[in-house]
Amino acid sequence: MSKQTFLKGTLVLILAGFITRVLGFINRIVLARFVGVEGVGLYMMAVPTLSLVITITQLGLPVAISKLVAEAEAQGDQRKIKKILVVSLSVTGTLSILFTPALILLAPFLSENIFTDNRTYWPLIAITPVVPIVAISSVIRGYFQGKQNMRPAAASQVLEQVVRISLVALCTTAFLPYGIEYAAAGAMISSVIGELISLIYLAAMFKFKKKIKIRRKFFKSVKNGKETFNQLMSIALPTTGSRFIGSISWFIEPIVVANSLAIAGVATALATKQYGGLSGYALPLLMLPSFITFSLSTSLVPAISEAMAQNKLKLVEHRLQQALRLSIVSGGLACVVLYVFAEPLMIVMYGSSQSAIFVQIMAPFFIFHYIQGPLQAVLQALNLAKAAMVNSLIGAAVKTALIFVLATRPSLGILGASLAIVIGMMLVTSLHFATVMKVIPFTIYIRDYLKSGLTMIISGVSGFLVYENILIHSSFVLRLMIALCVTTIIYCILLLLLNLVERDEVKRIPYIGVRLARFIPVK
Repeated sequence: MSKQTFLKGTLVLILAGFITRVLGFINRIVLARFVGVEGVGLYMMAVPTLSLVITITQLGLPVAISKLVAEAEAQGDQRKIKKILVVSLSVTGTLSILFTPALILLAPFLSENIFTDNRTYWPLIAITPVVPIVAISSVIRGYFQGKQNMRPAAASQVLEQVVRISLVALCTTAFLPYGIEYAAAGAMISSVIGELISLIYLAAMFKFKKKIKIRRKFFKSVKNGKETFNQLMSIALPTTGSRFIGSISWFIEPIVVANSLAIAGVATALATKQYGGLSGYALPLLMLPSFITFSLSTSLVPAISEAMAQNKLKLVEHRLQQALRLSIVSGGLACVVLYVFAEPLMIVMYGSSQSAIFVQIMAPFFIFHYIQGPLQAVLQALNLAKAAMVNSLIGAAVKTALIFVLATRPSLGILGASLAIVIGMMLVTSLHFATVMKVIPFTIYIRDYLKSGLTMIISGVSGFLVYENILIHSSFVLRLMIALCVTTIIYCILLLLLNLVERDEVKRIPYIGVRLARFIPVK
């Protein structure tokens, strides 16, 4: 099995993440065109429930598998790797068998008594089969990540999106004549099929590349895996605690928003549309660049775990500095583009600019979201998942309380919910950063952060001036494309001139890396 370096593995995931996000946006655009804002609202109300059940089923094992496999690989212990996989598959398989029928049985109660819109019943029912599929595939992904081979996981993500986008129009149009809720359920079915195809691919790659035989003495390995189970749980339970808190928060969010808007005097159907605009249109656009930071986070856990197992503390700090810098560099461009061009981007993607105000309000602060993932990954790799869980709990509590306080005000309404989400996100990131600094001898290079801020301001102002003053009588799509290109080019040039990316990092970019690296001064 081909092991990749930290940067190479990250670049593989970034490329796959970029393709996946682009396809995901096409999927959302198609969905929005067929079912409208109200249908997207029903879809997005059901998704947090799914996320919550999957979080409980996975039990934080993917991160634990990645960490323990990386450590076992560093020690050459193949028997330990087999035990990790056997125990993990047993746990996730058992939990998925329990929670899949439970979700089906609870769907009527959730739709009628918890959500304010009982039309969420069919989307909830349609998505339940994905629980065991994701539970098994996540274990295989954790194994490959622990081996620091990111290609299978990357390819499976792209495959899943290709299948989903190929089927979403077909599934939604087939069910649309029966009602908007059935069309939303059709979109869920396309997601389930996509995840199933992804699992089949991962299972085939696992069978082809693995050096161990899982089925041989499977139950004996489970019986003798008590120590491995305890090691997995020591990492998995705090990790799943953080994700459980996030999923609970996400599950409660539409409920609190809907009831808060009702208190503010907003009708149920309008509240569903407004929440659909925030969670189905604005937030996915804001989270688009997070595929880069997610890729960094995924690669960080095994890389730092391996470095800690070998007692290389300087390498740990170097990896963290590298991840944070790349997160800020990539996230900075996203913040600029989304803030300056929020309205035209929303019109091009969704045919409406109604949700642009959410993007403009939240974009400048989403840099905290882009660096939160790498910080949490470092905490998990350093056996500080419990601290990350506490930080997430504090942030979720503050966010939920602020949603109720702000969204119930008629003068704010749904804008209050967007402000509360931003404040909670900033708080969690700040707490993660403070926790990391207590453990790792971490140096803050203020000059680099000032350079990043200057780069964002100059490129943003330049892009805005181009959009407002060049080709003003031509198509706004053409103006937008030119302005986006100018913004991106100026941003990248400033990154190179101000030495915000290193020569070695640029060299690893496929095809053009070696040539670009010539323009970067040697430190």
